[in-house]
Amino acid sequence: MTLWILAKVAFALGLGLGLAGFLGWVERKQSAVLQDRVGANRASIFGIRLLGLFHPIADALKMLTKEDFVPRNARRVLHTAAPAISLGFALLCLAAFPYGGAVEFAGKAWSLQPVESPAGLVLVLALLSLGVHGIVMAGYASGSNYGLLGGLRGAAQMISYEVCLASSVAGVAFIYGSLDLQEACLWQGRLLGGWLPAWGIFLQPVGFLLFLTAGAAVTKRTPFDLPEGEAEIVGYHVEYSGMKFGMFLMTDFVESIVISALAVTLFLGGWQIPFVAPAGPWGGAAMVASFTAKLMLVLFFLMQVRWTLPRLRFDQLLDLSWKNILPLSLLNFIATVWGVYFLKGGRLWR
Repeated sequence: MTLWILAKVAFALGLGLGLAGFLGWVERKQSAVLQDRVGANRASIFGIRLLGLFHPIADALKMLTKEDFVPRNARRVLHTAAPAISLGFALLCLAAFPYGGAVEFAGKAWSLQPVESPAGLVLVLALLSLGVHGIVMAGYASGSNYGLLGGLRGAAQMISYEVCLASSVAGVAFIYGSLDLQEACLWQGRLLGGWLPAWGIFLQPVGFLLFLTAGAAVTKRTPFDLPEGEAEIVGYHVEYSGMKFGMFLMTDFVESIVISALAVTLFLGGWQIPFVAPAGPWGGAAMVASFTAKLMLVLFFLMQVRWTLPRLRFDQLLDLSWKNILPLSLLNFIATVWGVYFLKGGRLWR
């Protein structure tokens, strides 16, 4: 079973890294379509371009071969560790998601969740929050006031929106009665009124919108990209180059995948396929395909938001968090508790 667990963890990490590379192409192509441009179309192998699909390979080669510049007054150890911390904790989150249920094969039940935990939701949120240490460390270790200011902006934003993220999922966690992500998927397998899947998005539409908004801010992508801001306001990675810069770039993509996977697991039924009860090895493949298809759909939506809305000011960003999303999340949670209480005839949901 140890080999099976290692294989599942390798699959989750491979899925995350592969999707992160693919998102580099999607970002260019989707933005080009939105802006009426051709988009990525230069990289080719033996004259074959394949809609620019080779650009992620070209990007990786460029980053691996560029000079790894470290400022003279930088703290070299911390400067090197920062991107690894940010990317590493984001990748570890992917091992906690249930990509499928249990599959019967050769007389045994094989779980398709790499790391099973009764507190999987807390585990993912905790690992996601640890990534902020890499951002602060990068700004501090760069020996640059611009980098330090970017790191402080990033820390303030991520802490603010991680509080909102946790409060926005409190309602669905209360309904499911568990912090286990696999239990959340199984709960959503039932039908409401005999025809409507009991997905979190139908039970908690306000919570879903608040979760997506807070999640987009945690990924530091436009319109919430104030910690980075590149040339306009200068971000925490201003003193990074080569693959270290590439790791920060990949962290944003992997965090987008983690937020999308959480949305799928808690609000979109996870690996569940409505009106279908998959079983056996082919059923397992169908569960993984269902989870991945929903994941890609949420990623496409987040990418659409990234190229549609303008960047917020920092005061607007913090106001949105502390004065809007957090109070609404808490009200949504209180309304959920009382709603469940009254629907169950005065007895709290068990």
